Amino acid sequence: MNIQENISLKEYNTFGIDVNAKRFVSITSVYQLQQLIKEEKDIFLISGGSNMLLTKDIETLVVHINFKGISIDQQNHNDVYITVNAGENWHEFVLWCVSLNYGGLENLSLIPGNVGTCPIQNIGAYGVEVKDTITKVEAIEIKTGKLVSFSAEECQFGYRNSIFKNKAKGKYILTSVSFKLTKNNHKLNTSYGAIESELSSKGITNPTIKDISDAVITIRQSKLPNPKEIGNSGSFFKNPVISKEHFEKLQKKYPDIPSYVISDTEIKVPAGWLIEQSGFKGKRFGNYGVHEKQALVLVNYGDASGKEIYELAQKIQRTIKDTFDINLEIEVNIIQ
Repeated sequence: MNIQENISLKEYNTFGIDVNAKRFVSITSVYQLQQLIKEEKDIFLISGGSNMLLTKDIETLVVHINFKGISIDQQNHNDVYITVNAGENWHEFVLWCVSLNYGGLENLSLIPGNVGTCPIQNIGAYGVEVKDTITKVEAIEIKTGKLVSFSAEECQFGYRNSIFKNKAKGKYILTSVSFKLTKNNHKLNTSYGAIESELSSKGITNPTIKDISDAVITIRQSKLPNPKEIGNSGSFFKNPVISKEHFEKLQKKYPDIPSYVISDTEIKVPAGWLIEQSGFKGKRFGNYGVHEKQALVLVNYGDASGKEIYELAQKIQRTIKDTFDINLEIEVNIIQ
């Protein structure tokens, strides 16, 4: 293991925030990681760097999870069971699945980050959540160095949530994720209007999983900035879920407010719509701001600091609370 000193983390986070790691090491195997945590208990983990906002230099050892590999564990006529190491790029893995006609993840195309972080916040898009396909998560328990396994049920998945963001936060390092995907009779999800519109525009009435993946990629590219070109972390806020009574009050004042029914008593409201209604969409503050095409996305246009972007996020939260009486929750991990 080669521990380096005073390394910029600009290339290791999709926001492109230029903070310094006092010490840095890239880990390429589970065994290396187990050996490392025997000696170093106070560490800071970084993988694809897609769900974090760095607001300061990191004084503890930064450990870059960089182990790769995809294995097919078993398969039958209908299903295939796959285990993927944490350092694999998420989108590249999805494209690999699509190329082999393995269904279940096509709606999650072009989501930034690595496989190892996908269970932590239960990534989701266009009517699909990753929990729908996960069978098992393996992790190293930091306290003991032992490799442990979590079933999908034990992961306690919720909306953009899991046990790894709550009770198990900071206690484990995820090393691999196992999935059950379909080989035949795919359950296609085209329920989101944008997908249906995109397929319709191409004259596709009987879509394949590749058609859906291509549609999602086209939609995301039209709305979301490429982190390699403009620093960002995708959706910065969660879509809030409010009571039916609260929604009905808002609907009287804002008849065009979009919504998704969660249950008989709960309604999900798009955070992007709330932010846009509050005048933030496309607003720029020097080197940072809110993306012009998607109000959910905060961006770093150049050399903005993480602190500046976080202060903007807090300003948006206060405005949404004052205007709609809704608490907007940040989806990105703020490192401060």
